[in-house]
Amino acid sequence: MLKIALITNFNIAEKAAAAMTVAERLLKEDCEILLAAFNREKIIKMNRNRAEFRYLPIDGVYAEADILIVLGGDGSILEASRRAVHRGTPILGINLGRLGYMAELEMPELDQISKLFSGEYYLEKRSMLRVELYSHGELKSFGYALNDAVISNGAVSRMIDLELYENGQPVTTYRADGLIIATPTGSTAYSMSAGGPIVEPSVPCVCVTPICPHSLTARPLIFSENSVLEVRNTCVREKMLYLTVDGRMNFELYRNQSVRVTKSKLVTNLVRLKPSAFYSKLRQKMGNSYA
Repeated sequence: MLKIALITNFNIAEKAAAAMTVAERLLKEDCEILLAAFNREKIIKMNRNRAEFRYLPIDGVYAEADILIVLGGDGSILEASRRAVHRGTPILGINLGRLGYMAELEMPELDQISKLFSGEYYLEKRSMLRVELYSHGELKSFGYALNDAVISNGAVSRMIDLELYENGQPVTTYRADGLIIATPTGSTAYSMSAGGPIVEPSVPCVCVTPICPHSLTARPLIFSENSVLEVRNTCVREKMLYLTVDGRMNFELYRNQSVRVTKSKLVTNLVRLKPSAFYSKLRQKMGNSYA
């Protein structure tokens, strides 16, 4: 019997209703549905509680699930990947957001869920980055990124100064609004908006894209996934910058501190139920403006 976790924001009525619609479809199969315990009262008030629902603390949901079904947009999938990454639990995304580029299904396609039980699916492995914050050579914090790590001045749009190194060797300096270090998955997110390259997810590389650089020569760069990238905060005017990992984790980055980015041994497993070419999906979701 498959243990399937339903992950969504039950505080939003439309998402809660969609989750219960998915639950009813799942219960036509042989499975147990795991839900976060803090959502129990909301589900009971909806009169949708079922004996096949099991409520657990959120960490228990992620620990026990065989498959995670995430209803939301790309941000919801990023959050789920951060929680699931150490166990490698497969994630099936159902789009309830504006773009849902990483999601596999739309709500009218729920009949495809039966493939989870017949084994007619495959796992697409998406590479991740390990992002470490160092101060005077000492590791202070770290996180994992499915999309990107961004260094910026936070809410205030003001140019900052950064130095980029690869494998200990200087690459270039930046005077810009910030710097994005992205996986191929993240190449279609903030990096693309900043003028970075679009990279097919299976390409083994890391993208570095400056945000509004004050230079005629600063260009996006692509490095091998085996590179050790380091970005040093050399900004004199600003006392502190910010490091943001996947838009979810935030760290303070002080002068002379550095960020080290390497390929993680961990991956995010996305469930794929139907054949889909990368650029066809990109065109469908984003239109033809990239071509």
